[in-house]
Amino acid sequence: MIDDFAKEYLHGELRELREVLLRKLDGLSEYDIRRPLTTTGTNLLGLVKHLSVWEARYFGEVFDRPFPEPVPRWDDLEQRGTDLWATEHETREEITGRYRRAWEHSDATIAALAIDSPGHVPWWPRPDVLLFNVLVHMLTETGRHAGHADILREQVDGEVDTARRDAAFWEKRRAEIERAAEAADPATA
Repeated sequence: MIDDFAKEYLHGELRELREVLLRKLDGLSEYDIRRPLTTTGTNLLGLVKHLSVWEARYFGEVFDRPFPEPVPRWDDLEQRGTDLWATEHETREEITGRYRRAWEHSDATIAALAIDSPGHVPWWPRPDVLLFNVLVHMLTETGRHAGHADILREQVDGEVDTARRDAAFWEKRRAEIERAAEAADPATA
């Protein structure tokens, strides 16, 4: 019984985080979803593209249930990192559509297998895994990247997806945090 509960709980959390990530693109221009917002080039559409590749890979080839579309090989050093950004020829619709198709494939794998079903992740130091391990890993990865997307979206236009508060609330909160930071550092006094 706990296995079914754990599987459904982890899967439910993963489903929710996928939607959160896609909502970060809503209302933004092509430029804003693609532009590099960190020194390493992290961008919103690139996060979606990255997760689509890894969901397809983890819930596909790891469990001998290959995703029906081409996925770059994990050991192709020439392709490493290209899943983190979109070229000018890749559309938002193509990338988000592939992510949704990867979800469908992942969801089918999760539904078909028991939580203790074995898989093999050749790029991990301990490659023999269970569906449980992969669910936790993808939930962690998706959560991490959804957090990145939260910050990137806030940098672009100030939009936050947490408690619905107005700009005055956030301005007051930021000032309060700034005062605390200054008070804690004698060099700013």
